Amino acid sequence: MDKLKMHSPNLTEDNIARIRELFPGCVTEARGEDGSLKLAVDFDQLRQELSGSIVEGPQERYHLNWPGKREALLTANAPIAKTLRPVREESVDFDTTRNLFIEGDNLDALKLLQETYLGKIKLIYIDPPYNTGRDFIYDDDFSDDAETYLQQSNQVDAAGGRLVANTEANGRFHSVWLSMLYARLRLARNLLKEDGVIIISIDDNEVANLRKLCNEVFGEANFVAQIIWQKVYSPKNTADWFSEDHDYLLVYAREKALWRPQKLARTEEMEARYRNPDSDPRGPWKASDMSARNRYDAGVYSVTSPSGRQLPGPPTGRYWVIDENKFKALDADKRIWWGADGSNVPAIKKFLSEVSGGRTPQTLWFYEEVGHTQDAKKTLLKYVQFQHTENVLNSVKPVELLQRVLQLAGRPNDGDIVLDFFSGSAATAHAVLKQNAEDGGNRRYIGVQIDEPLPIPEPEMASIFQMGLKRIRNVAAELRNQADSDASDLGFRVLKIYTSNMADVYYAPDALEKGKLDLFVDNIKPDRTPEDLLFQVMLDWGVDLALPMEKKAIHGKDVYFVDGNALAACFDAHGGVDEAFVKELATHKPLRVVFRDAGFKDSAVKINVEQIFKSLSPSTEVKSI
Repeated sequence: MDKLKMHSPNLTEDNIARIRELFPGCVTEARGEDGSLKLAVDFDQLRQELSGSIVEGPQERYHLNWPGKREALLTANAPIAKTLRPVREESVDFDTTRNLFIEGDNLDALKLLQETYLGKIKLIYIDPPYNTGRDFIYDDDFSDDAETYLQQSNQVDAAGGRLVANTEANGRFHSVWLSMLYARLRLARNLLKEDGVIIISIDDNEVANLRKLCNEVFGEANFVAQIIWQKVYSPKNTADWFSEDHDYLLVYAREKALWRPQKLARTEEMEARYRNPDSDPRGPWKASDMSARNRYDAGVYSVTSPSGRQLPGPPTGRYWVIDENKFKALDADKRIWWGADGSNVPAIKKFLSEVSGGRTPQTLWFYEEVGHTQDAKKTLLKYVQFQHTENVLNSVKPVELLQRVLQLAGRPNDGDIVLDFFSGSAATAHAVLKQNAEDGGNRRYIGVQIDEPLPIPEPEMASIFQMGLKRIRNVAAELRNQADSDASDLGFRVLKIYTSNMADVYYAPDALEKGKLDLFVDNIKPDRTPEDLLFQVMLDWGVDLALPMEKKAIHGKDVYFVDGNALAACFDAHGGVDEAFVKELATHKPLRVVFRDAGFKDSAVKINVEQIFKSLSPSTEVKSI
């Protein structure tokens, strides 16, 4: 019976496998430091395969480089032995909700989500630290274990939260920020659907570097737009040079050819431009100029108005946009407007009933439509009460801004997953709930936030993560009062990043004393629950962490069923799993089933499990931990 590996995927091994598919002769076997054989790339052979395209050494080429880039790439690819543990007491509608809040470093979270959500995320929106030298809290060390490094460098507070100011005196001001984001964006790209999109908020400090970075990670050909958002409603007269009135949103598609922004709803102002002065039975219309500057040889001809006015042709330097035959047909259909007295230059009537359902989005967003920073703070204060003003975030984004992002990213009822791995005060989650309530959508969200402590602990919350949970609980309560509570999913599952559930083994086989063998009879850490094990199994098997689950009793043992029969798990640790139990479980015909090694009655039962399932449920995949 195969065992689950119980750690995040090794992306270096995956990359080697891809190279092997393209160039089988360039991948060979080599001995690792422990003496075991493993696959390795023969770079000399690979150079020969690509001899006409290699760029190396001092040869000039266009690329973005900075100190720490290579280490950041290694860090992104390296596996971690961590897991996600469920926290029911902090969750809402745990068993049925499809929304997730993950507490922990987003680099770890992105690694843990690689198998489960590979190619499944429709929209990633992030509002990363703006690298102002004040609010930079992510600091990855690329040579030591992260916890060891932070302890040695005194960069954690009493609660273990990271507090690092990336000041310009650092000497690596841009490099540290680029390394931090580079590793995360590489992992994030793997999660996007082929028709997915990532949208990133940024200011003038790093927009140039971020765009180059995204060109490398997502491909310059997948750049879609650099949107300007008017973030303030009045100028700052105290500014030394210019009042900074805007931020940016960078838009990159996973595959530009496959993603298009959705049309936006038409405004009342746009609708008001359509009138019906001639009582046309086809309804309101507006006049559209029948001439243009572009040369069109068939667009030069004379016309006669209903009043008898002769026009020898279009205005000087312009051309009619339609040929004469088309003009006569439209005029006969009363689609040409000559003015109230019938003697104006002709115009084409565009009927409201024939206009497409929406408007094309523009790259300039004014605060009147999508809100400004003061709106964002007021919204946060509405749902979260603070006793200390120092705790109110300055970088929070308006919910209306994020709703616009959601409206453009996809259709309401496609069940899209929205990921924000710099979740902060959970403004993105708020926008998902509000947008779903407004258009009847079924979008889901995954929010990731490091356990960053508040400057001054509040009575009901001590961290930004807890602030976000409080905000969404209050938003959900408000929405329940406004509509049927079954109209949308207003709950969330809280998951926290921890070390692996598997016990650590520090002894080499030849150094293990017989008296210590009993320590390893059970390979699970003693403080872990069956539900902890279930979520690590779901991560390892690539099962959606938001699927509904229930616990049933079979022969007196607890069995967890995920999404009906997508996964069945029994983590009995008392040797009570016998053949009668296995046969009963097999009648449920789960797609996957997992047992705990210590749970089998004896070795004979463990050996026979796969044969029982092959007989009673041949499509079931069987594994153990």
